[in-house]
Amino acid sequence: MADRIPIRTPNEISKLRKAGEVSARILMDLQEIIRPGITTKEIDDYAAELFRREKCGNAFLGYCGYPGQLCISVNEEVVHGIGGSKVLHDGDIVSLDAGAIVNGWYGDNALTVGVGSSVSEEARRLMAVTEEALFRGIEQAKHGNSLADVCGAIEDFVKPYQFGIVRDFVGHGVGRKLHEEPQIPNYRPNYPLPRLKRGMILAIEPMITLGSWRVRVLEDDWTTVTSDGSWAAHFEHTVAVGSHGGDILTERPRIALPEQLGISL
Repeated sequence: MADRIPIRTPNEISKLRKAGEVSARILMDLQEIIRPGITTKEIDDYAAELFRREKCGNAFLGYCGYPGQLCISVNEEVVHGIGGSKVLHDGDIVSLDAGAIVNGWYGDNALTVGVGSSVSEEARRLMAVTEEALFRGIEQAKHGNSLADVCGAIEDFVKPYQFGIVRDFVGHGVGRKLHEEPQIPNYRPNYPLPRLKRGMILAIEPMITLGSWRVRVLEDDWTTVTSDGSWAAHFEHTVAVGSHGGDILTERPRIALPEQLGISL
C-alpha cells in the first residue's frame, strides 16, 4: 500500500493548504448559522452561497451522485446526511462535513456542534472526546511512525469512555482527488499498515457514537445512522505528515475543548 500513497512536495502542500484554508473557512461560516429552527436545507443553501463567494469547486456536490453541498448529519446520523426539511431543535447536535477544490487540489474537514443552549452533558462529552481523539491521531502522523500509530491513538483515547468507534467508514488520503490512499481506520486493525513518510496527506476523521459502533444506510443510499439510534459525533482535519506530527492544512479553532464545555474528560 505504501507505494500507492502519494508523497507531496512542499509546493504541492502549499496548494493543498490553500484548499484546506478555504474548506475550514466555509465550515466555520456554516457553524455560525446553526440555531434552533433552521432547516438542513437552509444550511445547504447557505453552503452553496459560500462556495460561490469563495469561487472554488465543491468536493462533495455530485460526487458519486451525492446531491448536497455538504454533509449535514443530525443526532443519530453519523455521516452523509443530506440537507432537506429536517428542523434543528434546541439540544440537538449536528455534524457538518465540507470540502473545497482550489486549482485542482482538495481540502476536507468536519466538525460537530451543539444546537442552542440545552445540549446534554453526555452529548457535549461525546463531542469533546471525538475532537480530542482527532488530535491524538494527528500527533502520531509523523515521519517513521506506522499508520497504525495514528489509528491506535484514536482507539486508545476513546476506549475508556465506552463509546462506539464506527468501523464501516474510515479516514483517507486526499490530494488531487477527494479519496486517495491510504484508508485510515479509527481503530488499530489486525492487518499491516504502511510506514508514514513526510509529504503524505491524510484526512483523519474519527466517527464516535454514544452506543454501538454498528451503522446502517437509509433508503436515500447516503444518510448513515447508528444501528441503535445512539447519537454520533464526527471531526476531521486534512494533515500533512511531518517530522514531529501532522501539519494541519484545514486549521481552525477547536470547537469542543472540555474546559469551554464545562466538563471533565
